[in-house]
Amino acid sequence: MTRVFDTLDEFTSVVGEELGTSSWVTVRQEQIDRFAEATGDRHWIHVDPQRAAQGPFGTTIAHGYLTLSLLAAFAEEIYRVDGLATSVHYGADKVRFCAPVPVGSRLRGTATLTDTAEGRNGTRTTIRFEVEREGSDQPALVADVLLIMAATPP
Repeated sequence: MTRVFDTLDEFTSVVGEELGTSSWVTVRQEQIDRFAEATGDRHWIHVDPQRAAQGPFGTTIAHGYLTLSLLAAFAEEIYRVDGLATSVHYGADKVRFCAPVPVGSRLRGTATLTDTAEGRNGTRTTIRFEVEREGSDQPALVADVLLIMAATPP
């Protein structure tokens, strides 16, 4: 269920709190292939199931950046901040691809608001995402995502 914040102030008041966890999504070969085509990263470990079967993971694996790109969908499901004039991605800190994501893996993301800072263009927020792979005790990805949010003027 999406956690809804009525204002930016309400959102920034929960620094240190877990915002929630998304539902599970399954990473499919078609998705990996489309990502490879879009980015030009067609390494065999991602797109050649026969060759990858003989490789270190026994199957194809998702691109790390594909896993990272899922954070936007996870965020949309986890939380929403109403009353914003803008909310734009500013970047990411400490992105770590901690474990491979074999095709067919089920992933879900957990988000925690870890920091806020007032700036010239709005409030910079830092949201730590941890992407869990079902059945694994190690996260697939951990990243601190930076957003610049500006409240709608009164």
